[in-house]
Amino acid sequence: MKSDDDELIPTRASLLERLKNWSDQSSWQEFFETYWKLIYGVARKSGLTDAEAQDVVQNTMVSIAKQMPDFKLDPKIGSFKSWLLQITKWRILDETRKRGPQSIVPVSPGDQEVATDTIAQVVDPAQGLDNMWETEWQKSLMGAAIANVKRRVEPLDYQLFDIYVNKEWSPQKVAERFNVSISRVFSVKHRIARMIKEELIRLERKFI
Repeated sequence: MKSDDDELIPTRASLLERLKNWSDQSSWQEFFETYWKLIYGVARKSGLTDAEAQDVVQNTMVSIAKQMPDFKLDPKIGSFKSWLLQITKWRILDETRKRGPQSIVPVSPGDQEVATDTIAQVVDPAQGLDNMWETEWQKSLMGAAIANVKRRVEPLDYQLFDIYVNKEWSPQKVAERFNVSISRVFSVKHRIARMIKEELIRLERKFI
């Protein structure tokens, strides 16, 4: 009898194989929805503007599509996660090279634009990006897991879960607000929390 890991290995390899087909829109859409926020978030935290970070996302996706036909999933060589990080680093460096010695970039949304040295503004991809990547990687996968589960459950059930867990209402208040039993509130919370955990594991195993 095969173990869960035995079943996951060919599934993961199959998914990567499907990405080699540019015309497989559903696989590419899933990939984009899972990882664009990761790439964008790291680019922004590296000191790039919103427009530059969006360019990094677009150019990273193009690079991946071009290189995917030659990509081989081999743990001895490196993980997909590390490969994706390396491509993102290159695209971030490409954006910094477009700048001159002095650039005018917003320090943060709403702040007045100020002149700043490019080197001081952008994180060295060889150093700080690795830690940023791991943090944003986990955040991105969690967001994708929640979004995937949300599409699979009844809207009311997710609303009960969201208000109870994220908005921290008491179960009694949630039950009264939506005219449901307290037992349903507890049941929905545990079921959706379990689904999110399982979906997160699935996403981690797919492209780690």
